[in-house]
Amino acid sequence: MKLTFISSHDVKKRAITALHERGVHTEDIAKLTYFLQEKYIPGLTIEECVENVESVLKKREVQNALLTGIELDILAEKGALSFPLQQMVKEDESLYGVDETLALSILNLYGSISFTNYGYIDKLKEGILQMLNDKSTGSVHAFLDDLVGAIAAAAASRLAHRYRAKLEREHNSE
Repeated sequence: MKLTFISSHDVKKRAITALHERGVHTEDIAKLTYFLQEKYIPGLTIEECVENVESVLKKREVQNALLTGIELDILAEKGALSFPLQQMVKEDESLYGVDETLALSILNLYGSISFTNYGYIDKLKEGILQMLNDKSTGSVHAFLDDLVGAIAAAAASRLAHRYRAKLEREHNSE
């Protein structure tokens, strides 16, 4: 049996397109990242946050998590999942933690600070997360809200580590 080769470019392109189709753009995630780090990084800009979000989105593990989670959300919207999974995903049941588990796969790539950032932003439902959690629209975002929060938290962690490295370089050059 011959394996089909799927290019990284194709996977990334599809993951970004899937985000856009669900109403989420890089800038939306960057605003969450900014919210998480603005108090800790003087002079932080949205452009820097966009750059870090894009860097997180380049990772294949992140793309795979997005594609999987978004697909499950879409299937739940269509009523295409089996009982009881259909109800758990559609209602984003509080004891159904698989959506958070998928988000944790992203956070594992960026260290412990990403976990604390994720917990904070997940509780607040800031920015785009508020829209994704609005059940009155009929859309299902059980997975996507957690994945978007995880990407923002990972980008915030990336920024924090880079800022710390910059401070250390400056300190060592004195």
